[in-house]
Amino acid sequence: MSTAAAPVRQLDPHAVGELRQAAENILAEFGTSATSPQLLERVAQTADSFSDGLRHHCRPVDTADGLFVLRGLDVDDEAIGRTPSGWATAGDSGAVYDITLLLLATMMGNPIAWQGQQDGRFVHNIVPSPGHETAQTGASSTVLLSPHTEDAFHPGRAHLLMLGCMRNHDNIATTAAGIRMTRLADEDIDILTRPVLPILPDDAYDEAQGYAEQAPPAVPTLFATEEGMTLRFDPAYTPVEEADDAYQAAYRRLEAELARVSVAVSLSPGEVLVVDNDLVVHGRVPFQARYDGTDRWLKRASVRVPGRRTRPLAEADEHGYGQAALEAHAG
Repeated sequence: MSTAAAPVRQLDPHAVGELRQAAENILAEFGTSATSPQLLERVAQTADSFSDGLRHHCRPVDTADGLFVLRGLDVDDEAIGRTPSGWATAGDSGAVYDITLLLLATMMGNPIAWQGQQDGRFVHNIVPSPGHETAQTGASSTVLLSPHTEDAFHPGRAHLLMLGCMRNHDNIATTAAGIRMTRLADEDIDILTRPVLPILPDDAYDEAQGYAEQAPPAVPTLFATEEGMTLRFDPAYTPVEEADDAYQAAYRRLEAELARVSVAVSLSPGEVLVVDNDLVVHGRVPFQARYDGTDRWLKRASVRVPGRRTRPLAEADEHGYGQAALEAHAG
């Protein structure tokens, strides 16, 4: 795994001030970062008024890496309080940063939330949680979080994933690997663009895991677009052993290539990692959580980009295991 630096977009002091003042004003008006129709409307109105300079920093991902780090936000380690012990107890912890991330997400597209995850909030708290150390979710710690497409099981998954760092005393790295950085044989690409296996819901979606009305749909792992290859990948929730030998071999070679080109991005407080969810799989290295209020703490937002053509049209017919995404700004 490489530790090569990710592309960086440095926010200037004026842009940082714009964002901070706007987020503080919204928080003062509503008294919470828990999203409501009224708060979301104010976020949209505010995002529309931002300067061209700030908007330029929120332009689409424009490198083959498929990601960038937005740098320059201010995070006061003492003022934000203790790292929550889990998302369910986080409440409005770091509320001004929830709104900041929501404002940034709105400039990049349409933020989404899930009815079945973190109480339908549009910004999630990603923290290690007791009892979840070995799960393949963001609440884990002692295991490698396998590289994956965010919410790969669902056709309405985000186009962009945003991870904002609140605290990372131990320099714990997020891993990222872009499909367009890999070298795959034409034969493997041909095999993996066929819809052979399903991707099942992950452990963060209890209701989806119990969905039994229709069979899980088989989906392609790779998809060729005019701009290049995209992928939909989550080996921890894909029954690869059910495929034939040729498919299994091609899938394992893809895993190996993604591991070869993987980079480690250790975020510092105030940095936001933006990942193109159609080009890049992400994960996290293992670490030992202390549960003493000083553990790694990220904020997560998911964004759809209207009009993107980076996925097979057949996805429109998938049932999504009964899960519905909530859109912040209905078009």
